[in-house]
Amino acid sequence: MKHDYLWDRSGPPDAEVKRLEELLGALRATEQPAPRQGRGYWRQALAASLLAAAAVSQILLTSPPASSWQMAGEELHTGQVVRSSASALRMEADAVGRIELEPNSELAIAESRPGRQRLDLRRGTLHALIWAPAREFVVDTPSARAIDLGCQYTLTVNPGGDGQLKVLTGWVAFQHGGLESFIPAGAACRTRRLAGPGTPYFEDAPAGLVAALAEYDARRTPSALEAVLQAARPRDAITLWHLLSRASGSGRAEVFRAFSRLVRVPAEVTEARIARPDAAALDLCWNALGLDSAEWYRTWQRPWK
Repeated sequence: MKHDYLWDRSGPPDAEVKRLEELLGALRATEQPAPRQGRGYWRQALAASLLAAAAVSQILLTSPPASSWQMAGEELHTGQVVRSSASALRMEADAVGRIELEPNSELAIAESRPGRQRLDLRRGTLHALIWAPAREFVVDTPSARAIDLGCQYTLTVNPGGDGQLKVLTGWVAFQHGGLESFIPAGAACRTRRLAGPGTPYFEDAPAGLVAALAEYDARRTPSALEAVLQAARPRDAITLWHLLSRASGSGRAEVFRAFSRLVRVPAEVTEARIARPDAAALDLCWNALGLDSAEWYRTWQRPWK
């Protein structure tokens, strides 16, 4: 048994138990036992003291570590759950950023160490202002993971686990399984439990495009895809870029033709390459958006693999 040493001194002693035994032994050498209390009494008392000390030591060793986050001047711990009721709450981490948690929200500190900060938004709304290096701050939700790429954003999770992300500055990557969305400032993206992130869109996009995109993400209706392509402006090319890999069959070809009307696509990118789809061709289409290089968006997830 693990604690045999405590009862009959067989087996190797735990290091902490041995240290406490030596300390108690020193005290025993300087104290006189009370009258009429024999050697058996002291042996039992010592065993009980060592058991209690071992239990306390185990509790201390398994206590949750401190996190980088504070709230109202109090240190928060990894694994701690923060719940807001009628009032909003603010969390801050000097090297990471600031979180505003709206009323009736629940958030857990899942991981907190240098270079890796991960929160778990279970319900409600948070507003994040992050100044940590890109890709070091992550928020998990029941339907997707939001990876900060240097930004300010709002993330909402409803009671069913669905949600929405809106980016105010910078970029956020939204990921679930093999599905990825890249949301720039001024854009939003819905996410559904079990399905992951939908297709990003700019918040000033035509109402018809936004409604049709929600229909297409949920049901892959050909008529909804056609409505999205007809309503798309040049600014909405990033929405179509995401659809290049999400549409299938003839729908993918239609997306590519619409994308080519909005963006000057390199000559080496052909409809046949997109139909496969060819990752290199998709990268060239991304570069044609003029947002940043494909290498940038390909590296966003590496620290979290």
